Amino acid sequence: MTALPAFGIVLATFGFMEFWAWFMHKFVQHGPLWFLHRSHHVRHPQPVERNDLFFLIYGAISAVLFIIGDNGGRWWFWVGVGIAAYGTVYFFVHDVLIHGRLRFWKKSQNTYLRALNMAHKTHHKTIGRDGSAEFGLLWVSPKYFELARQQARNKRAKLVDFKK
Repeated sequence: MTALPAFGIVLATFGFMEFWAWFMHKFVQHGPLWFLHRSHHVRHPQPVERNDLFFLIYGAISAVLFIIGDNGGRWWFWVGVGIAAYGTVYFFVHDVLIHGRLRFWKKSQNTYLRALNMAHKTHHKTIGRDGSAEFGLLWVSPKYFELARQQARNKRAKLVDFKK
């Protein structure tokens, strides 16, 4: 397979994974597999939670697609690359940046990342499986962008007042 179709498959898979993650989170993790996902909505001292099994499931699917994908000769190899790329971004954005499971990333002043964090906090306001909102990872509702911008404006205004 040539580079352009392979790259297209990777990008399409990555994009589809955002929809898939939203769908699975809303209807499966907050549905029949709540017994696994619940660990993510309650505070606990352990570094690993049952919810991490979802990461292993998608990692296994990606690995199988790599193994049977003829070193890039078959299209499903590139689907595996897209799933792995999404999983990598998911890990850094969700587990490292938002939840601080690895403490090497400081709070960002980036509007998108602040809006993303606000949306995620809205999701975690509800501890139970029902009543949550904001199930996606990378797509953020416009209202959170506006809140993040407003927060930045308020912070700048306070700095200006402080300097006077």
